[in-house]
Amino acid sequence: MLVDPEHPFFRPLWVRVLCVLLPLLWAGFEATSGAFFWAFLFGAAGIYLFAALFLKRSDDG
Repeated sequence: MLVDPEHPFFRPLWVRVLCVLLPLLWAGFEATSGAFFWAFLFGAAGIYLFAALFLKRSDDG
């Protein structure tokens, strides 16, 4: 597992949103610049973070 969603760093909602949003925004920037390889990598990182921090995270902590 690359990201531990139960780590205290990821407890605030704004941290989780920012960790997902920044790579996705950067992927959009790279795509508009024509660097599709980097856009794909940052987009994949954003999607992975979304899945790890919002879909697989248990809210009991």
